[in-house]
Amino acid sequence: MRVLGIETSCDETAAAVVEDGRRVLSSVVLSSAAVMRRYGGVVPEVAAREHVAAILPAVSTALAEAATRPEEIGRIAVTRGPGLLGALLVGVTAAKSLALAWGKPLVGVHHHEAHLYAHALSGTIELPALALLVSGGHTGLFAWMDHGQLRRVGTTRDDAAGEAFDKTARLLGLGYPGGPAIEALAAQAQGGRFRLPRAKVEGGPYDFSFSGVKTATQELYRQHPEDRQEIAWALQEAVVEALVEKSLRAASDLGFERLYAAGGVTANQYFRRRLAEEARRRGVAVHFPELVWCTDNAAMVAALGYFRAPCDPGEQWRLNADPSWRLS
Repeated sequence: MRVLGIETSCDETAAAVVEDGRRVLSSVVLSSAAVMRRYGGVVPEVAAREHVAAILPAVSTALAEAATRPEEIGRIAVTRGPGLLGALLVGVTAAKSLALAWGKPLVGVHHHEAHLYAHALSGTIELPALALLVSGGHTGLFAWMDHGQLRRVGTTRDDAAGEAFDKTARLLGLGYPGGPAIEALAAQAQGGRFRLPRAKVEGGPYDFSFSGVKTATQELYRQHPEDRQEIAWALQEAVVEALVEKSLRAASDLGFERLYAAGGVTANQYFRRRLAEEARRRGVAVHFPELVWCTDNAAMVAALGYFRAPCDPGEQWRLNADPSWRLS
């Protein structure tokens, strides 16, 4: 079955056609990052306008590249949350309109859960396993028992890991998006000159906290504005150490032999190397998506849509965006 996926949760307008939840026939991502760079980050109203202009070209291109006619689409999957409300509404409205025009079932999916299904595009998902979601909007650990069965075991108490990267990048004058810029700058450092604090989260052994390290980074930059490379290295080291240690502690304590990492931060090569090395030492099999599927895309949305039952025909027209939708 071929699924059309639509993703508009932030600043990428994406559409893709995926067959049987695994075979990518097309994947189109129209990013407005260049526009957002003028503002130093995502402006919700601007992002929504960019989606309005790009959504139909993205869908048309995805269908053409997949050599797929509307009648060959089995269902339509769309991100309904979490994300920016205006951006989400563009995607949801487009998906509902196409479902009505083409007479197709509709599936509303969770953006963070969709990141996990980037693994279906790279290989076979073996469950149960521990899942680490790490992005600009969320950081959390989940017991992934089966398709559609996720239990939260750890979350961030404040900022997401990717948010710490993005906001520090703006502080250092690196522009947007911040994650790749921090990684590139950190690669130029000798490393070890500065050490930033690691948060101790009371009552949550697998919970994260990154607001403190973000504040400490700001103070360090105020004191040493000439050492941007070393500051970037110290921030990356602090964030990566927390992600690696808490993830593998949870895997050990909860008895998981497999760990699936997903989300935009998993594109960070230093993080991948550190987690893979430590997981190997502790006997945990760690899996990363291919780099092309780490950041926001519609192929992962379509893959999840394949594993999800469509909305009830009488309910799908009431499907709406949910910018604060929690994954559980």
